[in-house]
Formats: sequence, C-alpha cells, structure tokens
Amino acid sequence: MNTALIKPQWSALTIALMVLGFIVFWPLGLAMLAYILWGEYFGGSRERAETWLKSQKGKFGHKASHRKASYGRTGNAAFDDYRDEQLRRLEEERQRLEEERAAFEEYLDTLAKARDREEFDRFMAERRATTRTDYGDGHTA
Repeated sequence: MNTALIKPQWSALTIALMVLGFIVFWPLGLAMLAYILWGEYFGGSRERAETWLKSQKGKFGHKASHRKASYGRTGNAAFDDYRDEQLRRLEEERQRLEEERAAFEEYLDTLAKARDREEFDRFMAERRATTRTDYGDGHTA
C-alpha cells in the first residue's frame, strides 16, 4: 500500500512542485522530474528502491565484465602472439613519439629563452643609449 502524499505521476501538484523547484534551485526541479518519471520503480519503499538500485548495478557490472573479457586471450596462440607483438610495437611507437614531443617542447623552450635574451639585450642597449650622459670629460654614465 502506497501512502505517499505526492505520487510519482503527472499531476497538477507534481508539475507545480517541479516548476517551483526549477525556479528556486534548478537541481530541486530536476529531482522532482526524476521522481515523476522514475518514482514508480521505487514505490515509496526503501527496500524496493534498494532492490532496484542493486539490479541496475548488476546490469552495469555484467556489461563491464563482458567488455573486459572480450580483450582477453582468444584461444588461438598464433593470433594472440601476433596481437601481443603489434601491441608491443604500438607501445614502442607511442613512447618514441612521446620522446620526440618532449624534445620538441625543449627546443621551443630554448628558442623562447633565446628570443627573450635577445629582446632583453636590445632593451638594455636602447636604454643605455638613451640614458648616456656625457660629463664633458669623456666619461659616460
């Protein structure tokens, strides 16, 4: 027997609560919408809700374990050896590309430092040229 005051169905009260929830704080409206759509699965009972959640987790776990198992051994030794060799080759290629990327980043850093040094030297030379003061005795400051 369901004695819930607000039943999980489309009614004027649930729609009003959903709209009010969206106006006040959008997650409340979203929660009310979820209750309207999927509330009958829970039936207002904690036990039914836990049962439903466990059944959903079981379905998800089964799909994940099935996908994981599909990447295992095939039973054909020649194919498994070929696949292992190709995966090893791909991993070596990935590592080589990663090393090249790191070397290129280091090269770019070196270029940036050289460019910064050149700009700084140019700035200092221009500054010295504009602040050069002749004291009359041939000395410059």
